[in-house]
Amino acid sequence: MKKMSIADYFLIDRKIGRKNSKIAPFADGPGFVKIGILGSFTLNGIKETLNVKCDEAGFLLKPYIGKYNQYNQELLDSSSGLYSFKPDLTILFLDLRDFLGEHYHFPYRLTAQKRRSLVREKMERILCLVRAFTKYGTGKLILKNFSVPTHSTMGILESKQEFGFFEMVRSLNRSLEEKFRENPRVYVFDYDNFLNRHGKLEASDDKMLYLADMKLNQNLIPPLCDEYMRYIKAIKGKTRKCIVLDLDNTLWGGIVGEDGFDGIKLGPTSPGNAFMEFQKYLLSLTERGIILAINSSNNQQDAIKVIKEHPYMVLKEQHFASIKINWDNKPNNMIEIAKELNVGLESLVYIDDDKRNRQLMREMLPRVLVLELPEDPALYLRALKDCTDLDALHITEEDRKRGLMYVQERERKDVRLLFDDMAGFLAHLEIRVKIAKADSFSIPRISQLAQRTNQFNLTTRRYGEETIRSIMQKDGYEVYSISVEDKFGDSGISGAVIFKKKGDSLFLDNFLMSCRVLGKGVERTVIAFCVEKARKAKTRYLICEYIPTEKNAIARDFLADSGFVFIKKENKSEFWRLDAKKGFKRPPFIKVGEK
Repeated sequence: MKKMSIADYFLIDRKIGRKNSKIAPFADGPGFVKIGILGSFTLNGIKETLNVKCDEAGFLLKPYIGKYNQYNQELLDSSSGLYSFKPDLTILFLDLRDFLGEHYHFPYRLTAQKRRSLVREKMERILCLVRAFTKYGTGKLILKNFSVPTHSTMGILESKQEFGFFEMVRSLNRSLEEKFRENPRVYVFDYDNFLNRHGKLEASDDKMLYLADMKLNQNLIPPLCDEYMRYIKAIKGKTRKCIVLDLDNTLWGGIVGEDGFDGIKLGPTSPGNAFMEFQKYLLSLTERGIILAINSSNNQQDAIKVIKEHPYMVLKEQHFASIKINWDNKPNNMIEIAKELNVGLESLVYIDDDKRNRQLMREMLPRVLVLELPEDPALYLRALKDCTDLDALHITEEDRKRGLMYVQERERKDVRLLFDDMAGFLAHLEIRVKIAKADSFSIPRISQLAQRTNQFNLTTRRYGEETIRSIMQKDGYEVYSISVEDKFGDSGISGAVIFKKKGDSLFLDNFLMSCRVLGKGVERTVIAFCVEKARKAKTRYLICEYIPTEKNAIARDFLADSGFVFIKKENKSEFWRLDAKKGFKRPPFIKVGEK
């Protein structure tokens, strides 16, 4: 695949502009992403490149570009254009030379003590900007850290200086990480590491630096925007959570059916070490919530023997949430994997060394992301690391336990076969539900569910963390998390309900549940909780808003089956009502705790 130049991005950007010219420029919704871009120098090319990459990801970029070196005014003035724009994400790009001023060139005119004071002063300046953003702004803020220079006027004596120039910059970077580590709205992008990977000596085009104050080589703008797309996709809920893998020449070298158990290439020496390192990285991804699955054309007995018995096989059977090893059509296998895991095809990433299989998957299932692998297996790991679709803004406890949860679900399905009736099976599970007011611990998970849950989701409103916090502060609103566990294990926070008192009714702004806990009486347990809340608030009715989509008909069916009565339709919304005075019985086999 040909690498695109910055000129290519400018050309495609213009084509996208013409394509989208009929779309209202101020339209909002899930198909749009609003990004503010502020900087201390000329940032030509970032908006155009992000526009192309957002278009590829399936949404339209609405940018706000701050005026040249006006970031202070934009962030400190509550009536600035940035705050009127209300971006989902703001990118602040500060250059070290601009930020330090004359001290960048003459740091040793200051004593070591004054250099320390300068770092504290500059850090306080950043804190002031962030405090203003937190107070007046919306969405997330991405700061970049500062690139440690490649040259010091002290030459080889730089390391001998007390709190020298390089140490100043590293200290400033450490302070950035420490100050904003616990701030859910501020992220620090490791720009220094980015330039280390791409080459600091090539980071600047000296001619354009002096001619147009362009402090970043335009050749680096596309890979820089790839890094920003990790944040953008996470904010828009476009990240993927399952990697589906081929086996032969993907997880090991060679073809096990032809080369045999002892003939495949997998181990600590070349060429098997490339596959072994690839597997180690995949295993590390499972520890942050990425699911693994297998989709392989192979003899099952041969492949499973390698997975179970090969001494250098890092990934074992228990690490895969779904295993399809057969001679069926691979796209059909992929559909079955999605059904088994109860995820959409848009949640899947497919990795296969075979070009024909990759092309077939793209043609048959375009919603699946097919990773383009290089010919050399030594470069597989780099290709996977470059994938921008796997990052998340938070890693919750549920994410860390996701692989275990799928194993537990397989155990539940096996036990289900032992029971003739569903009631007996559910009683055997010993289900426990905890309904707790949302707090700083549960808000990221509630937001994650709101972004990803499609089937049992009354409105499919995509709440961000800031939105949830804002709702919690409104009069009459309450937000609760729903945690579920049984004798097989803890499913963690698996749902949420948001309601408010409205006249003589308790109004459900939204109710959503993860698919993995549906059909076990948890939904009815939550409604019973809401009815009890309505009665305590001395309201007669429990009213739900339902907004139909292609995927959430199951939620509407639940309302009808649970005694709710349809009362009216307004625009796309349906409103359903339940008489709270009549009460509502929760399933007797479920134990409930409230906090």
